[in-house]
Amino acid sequence: MSMRDDTEKPGFWVANVSWPVLEERLSKGTTALLFVGAASKEHGRHLPMGTDYFVAQWLGEALIDKLDVAIWPTLNYGFYPAFTEFPGSCSLPNSLFMALVKQVLNDIARGGACQTFVINTGISTIKGIDEAIRVSSNSNVQALHIFRREAYATIAKELEEQKYGSHADELETSKMLVVSPEKVQFDKARPWDDRRFVPGSFSRRDKNSPNYSPDGVYGDPTLATLEKGKRVLEVIVSDLLKAISA
Repeated sequence: MSMRDDTEKPGFWVANVSWPVLEERLSKGTTALLFVGAASKEHGRHLPMGTDYFVAQWLGEALIDKLDVAIWPTLNYGFYPAFTEFPGSCSLPNSLFMALVKQVLNDIARGGACQTFVINTGISTIKGIDEAIRVSSNSNVQALHIFRREAYATIAKELEEQKYGSHADELETSKMLVVSPEKVQFDKARPWDDRRFVPGSFSRRDKNSPNYSPDGVYGDPTLATLEKGKRVLEVIVSDLLKAISA
């Protein structure tokens, strides 16, 4: 997904501008945003490894259309230990991930940002981000963990038909049908929602594991629809706009 260089929009991607432009905008109060979204994490046979990253980029574009924000390049490697049994899934040690987030936040503050938000599209990264914020020198930074916010929980409860789920599932597949439908191989989607998973790693081969999932799915992606995806993304964007504007 390309990042637009559109001067008519209220916000912009930091990667698209020069440092004097960034300095001027930050000096006038532009809010800094940092997305965290994995670009190399399995999402079943039907979704691309970069699902979290693509969703983060889409959300960034939506916020640029509405708010005076400077969006730093998405952190696309992080602490994702649950998926490493599947080829290509990468996970940094949590200490390294925390150090990375802390350093980027410090540099954002040093560059002149008065207010920063970390927008997190994952779950296992929540603890590391919160700790990085706590020890960073960026004194005005807040984490927005999408999947832990009340707005997401409410819309998920309203729309979900699957028994259980949280990964490459009904709602995640629905979002991708909006974000990047050409990357969704819907014919390869298979349900895996007949059990409640426990905290820990997905198991690709151990049928005795409580988290056994040969496809890397937890939920029923066959229930995904474009309309569900639109509704979920609409709620997420609205929630982020309110949080950032406040």
